[in-house]
Amino acid sequence: MSGLLPAVLGGAVGGLTLLGIVIVVIVLCLRHHRRNSDSSESSSSGQALPESQGARCVTLEELNLATRNFSNENLIGQGMFGEVYKGLLQDGTIVAVKRRHSPPSQEFIQEVNYLSSLQHRNLVKLLGYCQENGMQMLVYEYIPNGSVSTHLHGNSHAPGVRLEFKHRLSIAHGAAKGLSHLHSLTPPAVHMNFKTSNVLVDEDFIPKVADIGIPGLLDRLGVTGLSSREPNDPFVDPRMRESMNLNFSIQSDVYSFGVFIVELVSGRRAVSDQSIIQWVQNLHGSSDISAIADNRMTSGFTSESMKELLRLTSWCVNPMSEQRPSMSLVEAEIHRIREQEISLTTVMTGRTPTVTLGSQLFRTSR
Repeated sequence: MSGLLPAVLGGAVGGLTLLGIVIVVIVLCLRHHRRNSDSSESSSSGQALPESQGARCVTLEELNLATRNFSNENLIGQGMFGEVYKGLLQDGTIVAVKRRHSPPSQEFIQEVNYLSSLQHRNLVKLLGYCQENGMQMLVYEYIPNGSVSTHLHGNSHAPGVRLEFKHRLSIAHGAAKGLSHLHSLTPPAVHMNFKTSNVLVDEDFIPKVADIGIPGLLDRLGVTGLSSREPNDPFVDPRMRESMNLNFSIQSDVYSFGVFIVELVSGRRAVSDQSIIQWVQNLHGSSDISAIADNRMTSGFTSESMKELLRLTSWCVNPMSEQRPSMSLVEAEIHRIREQEISLTTVMTGRTPTVTLGSQLFRTSR
């Protein structure tokens, strides 16, 4: 018995020690799993994508292959930076390549690396660049459905599509999120050329803001990026036009966004009818919204939501820049108006709402 008691006590102590080790291991594993889960959740729920490690340097040989030597068949547009070509890289990535004549510049690479770090679901990604044979080129992700301007106004190849009010609110909300993200950075990133033709839509009509910072890039390279803007460009803050001081700011971006909403609601080009901006600036309680609302929005909308959007737009295009709202507030308000419109129109129709992809919504009615 005298030898048995120590053995029993020793076994009990050993068992407790082993149990303690097992418990510690389990706790550590659970903590590790929770940290990974939290990290995954924050990555999937956040709007902004991780910052890139710099734009990829793409060779001229790759771009010649991608664009069939920059053939006219691949030419899809002309912008502030230069000609735009559609291309297919060897890894299967479809891209839009913008090119201009210019000698190589280290500052160009630095600016491109910065612009490529501006990533968000509602921004067009700058993937890479090329500087060869006296050319500077920017390589962007290709957005297949063109610009909001084309869908509103049409072009030589196709007429505009019919966009209902709720669809226009979705486009406005996505574009506001992209611009709000730029303004939230430290220091804030200013777009400088926000307009309807620089809001593109993908196959599901998710809007993506394009050409971020291009005027500033050209200006820093000694090209007349800022001063080449049309003197009567309706998207430029009027106070800047009057003073001839093209010092773009987040407030001037907000004004441009307001003009974008004016075009989105009216279906008219502000460049050919600037009275629509003045109409919104002079908006008051008794204003007749049918004078501004696009008559192609045939499925109906609530006057309450339309008036609230127009009041917000009037605030954005306020001639006094310091009285304009922030883009974060604009984005939140458009989100609220959109949710309100969905709720009110669902009650009006008395039907259970169905979820439909944008690619299905916009395939009909031209």
